[in-house]
Amino acid sequence: MLVPDPKVVRTLLTRYASLKIAQAERERAETARELEDVSYTLCVMMGATGIHEAIGKADALLLARGRAADADVSTDADGDGALSLAV
Repeated sequence: MLVPDPKVVRTLLTRYASLKIAQAERERAETARELEDVSYTLCVMMGATGIHEAIGKADALLLARGRAADADVSTDADGDGALSLAV
């Protein structure tokens, strides 16, 4: 199974939240269309049938990636938790 790029998922979640706020402040057809597009993209990317499910899956993906990144930083070849200086 393909796993979406966490950076893209985070960007879409941020855009979704911004559009929801903008639409709540002032309803506009253009904002509604863009919100629909972002919602659809999130659903497709996360393999979900609805936006609430897509957001839940996106949150879980980002949380899992964050935990994996934390684990990578806390252990290294020497086992002392220091970051590598290799470029």
